[in-house]
Amino acid sequence: MKPCWLRAAGDDVVLTLHVQPGAKRTEIAGVHGEALKVRLGAPPVDGKANDCLIAYLAERFGMPKSRVVLESGLTSRSKRVRIVGIDVELVATKLG
Repeated sequence: MKPCWLRAAGDDVVLTLHVQPGAKRTEIAGVHGEALKVRLGAPPVDGKANDCLIAYLAERFGMPKSRVVLESGLTSRSKRVRIVGIDVELVATKLG
């Protein structure tokens, strides 16, 4: 069974995230309601936290940052991120 924060969208995967900017380090911190919680080691200033999130996810899946797209939540802690061209099972395994 897939977690509620993870869904397939064609050949892509969409993640529902709750982010905590300004943490000591960037890491997955478990589940927050129906979202995956991610702590970010960047402040929520001038888009630095969003850039940190995209870079972290791209590195985690070994893909270019251009394939990680912030769909919603530009200025919010609640975000929806699309990862282009990746299998949902791989995402579940790497983030699970």
